[in-house]
Amino acid sequence: MNNKLKIAIYSGEIPSTTFIERLIQGLSHKNCEILLFGRVKKKPSYRSNILIKGYKSGRIQKGIYLVYYSVLLTLFRSKDKQKLDAILKTNNRTGMYDKVKCYPVLWHQPDIFHVQWAKGIHEWDWVKAFGMKLIVSLRGAHINYSPIADVQLAEVYRTHFPNVDAFHAVSEAIAKEAQKYGAQKDKIKVIYSGLDLDVFNTTEMELSLQNDDTFNVISVGRPHWKKGYGYALDAFKLLKDQNFKFTYTIVGGLNLELEYQLVELGLENDVISINHVPFHKVQQLIKSSDLLLLPSTEEGVANVVLEAMAAQKLVLTTNCGGMEEAVIDGENGFVVPIRNVQQMAKKIQEISQMSETQIKNLTDNALATIKKQHTENLMVEGMFDLYQYK
Repeated sequence: MNNKLKIAIYSGEIPSTTFIERLIQGLSHKNCEILLFGRVKKKPSYRSNILIKGYKSGRIQKGIYLVYYSVLLTLFRSKDKQKLDAILKTNNRTGMYDKVKCYPVLWHQPDIFHVQWAKGIHEWDWVKAFGMKLIVSLRGAHINYSPIADVQLAEVYRTHFPNVDAFHAVSEAIAKEAQKYGAQKDKIKVIYSGLDLDVFNTTEMELSLQNDDTFNVISVGRPHWKKGYGYALDAFKLLKDQNFKFTYTIVGGLNLELEYQLVELGLENDVISINHVPFHKVQQLIKSSDLLLLPSTEEGVANVVLEAMAAQKLVLTTNCGGMEEAVIDGENGFVVPIRNVQQMAKKIQEISQMSETQIKNLTDNALATIKKQHTENLMVEGMFDLYQYK
């Protein structure tokens, strides 16, 4: 008899983001079977208990995929198919793509269906009608500002959140925010993102960001307004006016607005913009810097800050979202108020003047924080406990 728990980890794409892949790989060592649904960008190499049940892009490929599961359901579970079709019709979801997404899930019928992005909750609440437990992750943008900017999304949350069996929140701050939209407090479990510390303990040669004695600061993330790069550039303008020598590297590129600001502030020779960089190269760049700066106006708990702390690099973050749950000002890193350009500039200059002993004390504390609450093992154990919660 197979007593393994069947868990679907759904993000819509295979493979998924780095932190979701860490969860998948970690769970594969548990006594469970993991099912991955969605679009297959490329087929990863997984352990034998991770089963890919996704489809490839292209109408023909999707059509074949749909026919396959339609036939299986019609021949062996026709009543369930009729029931699902009725639910989809009621919700005006009778298109090919809706069935391509839903039929495979119904056929394989996992015990747990874990939706990684809250915005998609309205597409998956039907799983409860077939005895599947619905779990939803609460992450940064999907909770912090998207429902504020989109009143229809806020209403979707208010409609569907009360029906969710359990929530995974990436921070206490996110958990509190989600309760505004009907997420029940006793159904929310805060489980921090976890890191594989072995990745950050390698002796691989670091990349050089600058050959002279300038203070090297790095930020990592796409050029979205919530990342606060405009405030960071204003802070560095203040520092340049004070003859502070620095190089500021932004990994993720700049949009047109930021490029214009860069020129307007006269920082073209002081700021380096790098677009697409593999994960291991990003880690090398972080290790080669003097400071990791997170100038964001909104985050859950930024993974890049945790990664820098694990690599024992100094971090400076704003007090957005759940960042103060990881970074304690003056103990394992530094925190400044969001949008406060003057405080950001002042703190960067203060950090540049720290002694080696002071730096080591802070970075040792940072690593201790990661080991205490942000390891991959803690994350996996927390999620597995949540899946088994009755």
